[in-house]
Amino acid sequence: MKATDLVVTPTHLRFLNRRFPCTIGRGGLTDTKAEGDGGTPRGVHRLVGMLYRADRMGKPADWALPIGPHDLWSDDVSDDDYNMMVRAPHPFGHEKLRRSDPMYDLIILTDWNWPYAVKGRGSAIFIHQWRGPGRPTAGCVALARKDLRWIAPRITYGTRLVIR
Repeated sequence: MKATDLVVTPTHLRFLNRRFPCTIGRGGLTDTKAEGDGGTPRGVHRLVGMLYRADRMGKPADWALPIGPHDLWSDDVSDDDYNMMVRAPHPFGHEKLRRSDPMYDLIILTDWNWPYAVKGRGSAIFIHQWRGPGRPTAGCVALARKDLRWIAPRITYGTRLVIR
């Protein structure tokens, strides 16, 4: 592992020789991720994108893309676009990326089960803002807003998410 890796344990994330409190999925760490299990999948994951709410913050990194009002993420295993970003209106089950709360104001996308998703293996594992200390996610990794905003512009092409 390198200092530029985001290394996750059940209680914290390490990056650039700093430690940040984090939360993981309500199902804990898992080696057998499945859709809806609330688990955070162990492994080494590439970072493949960054999305942000331009109406709520400045661009966090040169390569970040704004979240539009019709942007969704498909989490429906019957959808041909399962585990992909889609746009409303969308006839299959999905999650809104432009939320009324601040949880998805900044999202770092990983390559979990992407780009060629295995149906049922679990949709998106994001790095996003937490609901609060100790409050689990649906399987993602979450951080305090200030920590996420500190990390985002320091991510490089080689940064990986390592979940142990």
